[in-house]
Amino acid sequence: MLSRASNTPGANPDTLAGVFGDGEWTNKDLLPDATLSDLIEHFSAKTLSVANLPEDELGQGYEYLIKKFADDSGHTAQEFYTNRTLVHLMTLMLEPQPGESVYDPTCGTGGMLISTAAEVKRQGKEWRNLRLYGQELNYGTSAIARMNLFLHGVTDSRIAHGDTLTKPAFLSAQGLQTFDVVLANPPYSIKAWNRAAFAKDSYGRNMWGLPSQGRADYAFFQHIAKSLDPTTGRSAILFPHGVLFRRDEATMRERLVKSDLVECVLGLGEGLFYNSPMPAVVIILRSRKPVERQGKILFINALHEVSREKGQAFLRETHQHKILDAYRGFTDLKQFATVATLDDIAAKGFSLAIPTYVEGAKDSSVGEHIDFAEALAAWRTAAETSDAAFADILSKMRTEALA
Repeated sequence: MLSRASNTPGANPDTLAGVFGDGEWTNKDLLPDATLSDLIEHFSAKTLSVANLPEDELGQGYEYLIKKFADDSGHTAQEFYTNRTLVHLMTLMLEPQPGESVYDPTCGTGGMLISTAAEVKRQGKEWRNLRLYGQELNYGTSAIARMNLFLHGVTDSRIAHGDTLTKPAFLSAQGLQTFDVVLANPPYSIKAWNRAAFAKDSYGRNMWGLPSQGRADYAFFQHIAKSLDPTTGRSAILFPHGVLFRRDEATMRERLVKSDLVECVLGLGEGLFYNSPMPAVVIILRSRKPVERQGKILFINALHEVSREKGQAFLRETHQHKILDAYRGFTDLKQFATVATLDDIAAKGFSLAIPTYVEGAKDSSVGEHIDFAEALAAWRTAAETSDAAFADILSKMRTEALA
């Protein structure tokens, strides 16, 4: 807890040092006494206790303000924020246990980490010995994650600031540190990432291949796979549907399937993000599947398991239970779930598109968003490659003619 003798994070140097950055808190032009007085009076009317803040209320408030700022300024926020009902479902699917390590490589405000602690606590189990780890590129957001965990009574946590792909923060003598549980919602299809460094990654995170510059999805995918404990590791990753079928990732997807890490592919409905209508998919990885699930993948079509109120989409408990029952049952359910063998998937060209396996599922590839700038850049790259190959052929022909 913060010391009553101090209103600064200096009373908690190991936990809160630097969370407020270099703000000029004594600058009267920026924070006049009248503003501070109004703030104190406003918050004095509220009961500020963790008991009144279920799970990640601080994170939700932050995300709402970011969205309002983006909307009001005419810009689009650069991050897609994960609906808390969906985070809860992902947590239930992974079943975190007391004493386990939990990791989020793109942790944002720490909501997924808090969800694991909240779920273990809900079950009446010891939650304070969970070891929570997160890394976040945005400095301000990582500071909020640290405060968020602190306010929820989490004492064994580490939130690092930095680029997970370029400089992962959590290492061991063997390379990357590994974890029992990984929850993640990586930024979708980012283009500004260090592909050249990933091509010669010293941690071996390019075992399936090198993603294109225009999409870093499989870079995060491989980082997460490498971060799983080889015995207990399991992860739930939120991705765009494109990772299931895009042609430029076909080789990496084939190697992913052959690794037999994928346990479940869950297709979700639209609107489960504050600022994006796109549907998404949760992919469950497990280092060591139960014997009866080895060599198999469960596909779930949950596109219709979503409710909408006041412009917001969310999963009701009935939706969560239906999905969870299908996942735990791991069997065919008409027009909802299908178990496919790796041979079945190989026969389909290693596509993981849900409509390929679940009868009646909507083909999400039809509605995939195509970015014009990205398409133009891809065309130019292909054209340059073709021109270079053609020039090389002409050069060889001239050399042979002169020989």
